[in-house]
Amino acid sequence: MAGHSEERAILVGLDLTSRSHRGSITRGGAEPDTHGAEESLDEMKALADTAGARVEETIVQSRQAPDSATLIGSGKLDELRRLVNFHAADLVLFDAELTPTQLRNLERALDCKILDRTQLILDIFARRARTREGQLQVELAQLNYLLPRLAGRGAEMSRLGGGIGTRGPGETQLETDRRGIYRRIKKLNDQLESVRGGRGTQRRQRQSVPLATIALVGYTNAGKSTLFNRLTGAAVMADARMFATLDPTVRHLTLPSRRKVLASDTVGFIRNLPTTLVKAFRATLEEVTEAALLLHVVDASSPSAPQHTARVFEVLAGIGADQTRQILVLNKMDQMETAGNDTESLAQRIMGEVKAGARTETIPVSARTGGGFSELLQAIDQALPLDPVSRQRFLIPAGEGALIHLLHEHAKVLSSQYRGEVLEVEVEVPESVKRRLSRYLAE
Repeated sequence: MAGHSEERAILVGLDLTSRSHRGSITRGGAEPDTHGAEESLDEMKALADTAGARVEETIVQSRQAPDSATLIGSGKLDELRRLVNFHAADLVLFDAELTPTQLRNLERALDCKILDRTQLILDIFARRARTREGQLQVELAQLNYLLPRLAGRGAEMSRLGGGIGTRGPGETQLETDRRGIYRRIKKLNDQLESVRGGRGTQRRQRQSVPLATIALVGYTNAGKSTLFNRLTGAAVMADARMFATLDPTVRHLTLPSRRKVLASDTVGFIRNLPTTLVKAFRATLEEVTEAALLLHVVDASSPSAPQHTARVFEVLAGIGADQTRQILVLNKMDQMETAGNDTESLAQRIMGEVKAGARTETIPVSARTGGGFSELLQAIDQALPLDPVSRQRFLIPAGEGALIHLLHEHAKVLSSQYRGEVLEVEVEVPESVKRRLSRYLAE
């Protein structure tokens, strides 16, 4: 089956020569991308590889404005048709967001599967989502995106064999009428509200003891999951492919001050992230917006590090997290070339690209070797709201199991012994927990 082997793909990019149209393809009229189509195409190739496609050839069309009927115009379409036949391509990937009309016309002209950037990312999300909420969100995003494009999907969706672009809701649902899809969307929304209610309860339970939360954010493949694993001792999948981490993972982290905090790993961002997909990030983005501190992880070895950092700042601003305090973690320092890539100049270039004059500390580390981690932990300790740790003795009734568990979970127990119906326990405890149990403090 096609889903079990690489699909042959032709990649199509559009380089707009008119400044007034740059950015309108994928970001609804955003600011012009000064780095052009080349980097975006490289990223699209990485997305295709993640989805399981082998890009046989790439073509780029330079135009003043996108063609309303086919995006690339009739001349380039003829060239593309010949390439599809020559390579016996299974699909054509467009590094743009196609309109329903463009999708329908391209499918008819090329007689093969057509996917745009958004559909490709959604396909990867469908493969990578592990939690129930993530799976529901991806299916909902796919249905909402494909609903206005159903008229152009007949030939493609009649094909058997699945493959890239057919994961998630699948063929049978896209062949049903609009009314059936609307019903499915309503059902998905109801299920999501139920799942979110359970996650909200879990968050409130975590917040019953006011532990500070830090969230790792950054461009995709910056090394966030490797950094997270080394910080927390977790075993989150660290993969060079894009969107290896889609569902949020939360773990405890003990700081040098012996305070415990919660650390959350999140999905990596990419350039030209379609707004349609932000909802599919909801679970992981909620962890970002509620965090007390963001560890903004940057691949310091990448020549595009300043631009990638600027993209992440844009996304954070879009979800209202740009005012949250950040530590810029310059990762992969072990891979940086010595000449011309010192930390100070890199940090200056990044801040120049961001333009916002964001006051943030920069810490160079290597998640692979562990270099710089002691400095990073100290920086986290200093940046988080104060919750000093002190040694205290509590006398807790033996029947108060929840309070005893609270101490074991959020303080360092030094000694404990029962004296009749009372547990005498000596602990190193954060101030916030001490205040909560103040009535049980020993004189």
